[in-house]
Amino acid sequence: MVPERLWRLPGVYAPQADTRLLGDALRREGALTGLDVLDIGTGSGALALYAAHQGARVTALDVSRRAVWSTRLNAWRAGRRITVRHGSLESLTDRRFDLVLSNPPYVPAPHRRPPARGAARAWDAGIDGRHVLDRLGETAPALLRPHGVLMLVQSALSGTDATLQMLEAAGMRAKVTDRAVIPYGPVLRSRAAWLRTRGLVGPDDTMEELVVIRAERA
Repeated sequence: MVPERLWRLPGVYAPQADTRLLGDALRREGALTGLDVLDIGTGSGALALYAAHQGARVTALDVSRRAVWSTRLNAWRAGRRITVRHGSLESLTDRRFDLVLSNPPYVPAPHRRPPARGAARAWDAGIDGRHVLDRLGETAPALLRPHGVLMLVQSALSGTDATLQMLEAAGMRAKVTDRAVIPYGPVLRSRAAWLRTRGLVGPDDTMEELVVIRAERA
């Protein structure tokens, strides 16, 4: 089970419903022993810790220094060896992995560019919610070994079909493996009126669909 009671510095993303959904999908992948796994946007390190517990060699990456320190401490407390790096996707172009995991920022926001700092950097992803998802689609295939797998979680509000089409155009076999419908959290409730003006939600919508997408490099 993906750990949820983890220590974290203020502003670091806490494991939530999307973390659990991706963790459930990861559990069904079976044994990870000996695999090289990359967790992009690791936050407090929940998914990285689970993969390490299953015997994987794990690298965890985050643009937030607070997330990096939180994950390092949680790995130390759990007695797990995880390489935790501060930086962006582009900082890992020299590495190849068997499995790439990501719970990226995906919430549509009224601002064209995501915030450079603060807690909202963990969820705000530009007007269409795709600022990081599109970069993942461009970068992930080059990070994977042949037959390597990308697993990510996102909101349907940020375009499930767009992600599938992007990954398939990159030569990957992509599909939705898991879905969950959850009530709006504080962030979506606070911008429901803006989402309605954008045509992303209906006037009476109060539930959000989360999806896990699994893509294999051919």
